Amino acid sequence: MTSANPVLLITGASSGIGAATAVLAAQRGYDIAFTYLSQQQQAEAIAEKISALGRNVLFTQVDLSREGDILEWFTQVDAHFGKIDVLVNNAAILRQKLFNNIDANELQHLFAVNVIGSFLSAREAVNRMSISKGGRGGSIINVSSVAARFGSPFEYIDYAATKGAIDTFTLGLAKEIVSEGIRVNAVRPGIINTEMHAKGGEPGRIARVAPSVPMQRAGAPEEIANAILWLASAEASFITGTILDVSGGR
Repeated sequence: MTSANPVLLITGASSGIGAATAVLAAQRGYDIAFTYLSQQQQAEAIAEKISALGRNVLFTQVDLSREGDILEWFTQVDAHFGKIDVLVNNAAILRQKLFNNIDANELQHLFAVNVIGSFLSAREAVNRMSISKGGRGGSIINVSSVAARFGSPFEYIDYAATKGAIDTFTLGLAKEIVSEGIRVNAVRPGIINTEMHAKGGEPGRIARVAPSVPMQRAGAPEEIANAILWLASAEASFITGTILDVSGGR
């Protein structure tokens, strides 16, 4: 079966930026395939919102640190939709801690999810989108972070380093696959009002950091979603290898 609508895949869409992007994409005519890790009830609620908009939706529990899970997800997408138009590499994890407390196993898991999971998801998407392999081209948007620019000292240098890797990945992949009709860009959010701060260990982080933002506030997930979907759209057809800061001037 091949979907009549464009198909957008997004990792980590049970909450936050991912959820906002999945719902907004459905509002704009996309069918949606998204992953979640553990928040099944929240994933079901997002899927219901998408279905209520008249869009086809597939949501799958995927551990992005496991290649087998990623491959199985793409197999399901193939059977359910028959094509891919957009991939959004959104899912990421973090844990706030000082550098001298970093644990090797935690570090390996962090890079496995934030970096290797994005690499493997992009590989599978590229293999399906590439013109030379019978695809129709498409767009990949990676979700980075302004932490890649600041380095996040005293908070999460390890997370910032994974996002630095995502920035470099975006630049290199864009050049390598442009002839396949695939554009690759990244959005680099600043302080965004999501659950991620609490999950990272500091529920009050937004109130502490927001005054350092020139616009004097945190961003909303929908503001990042708008940037992602603009980069995926035909309005950005001459843009590839670009990293767009959406950070309130920070």
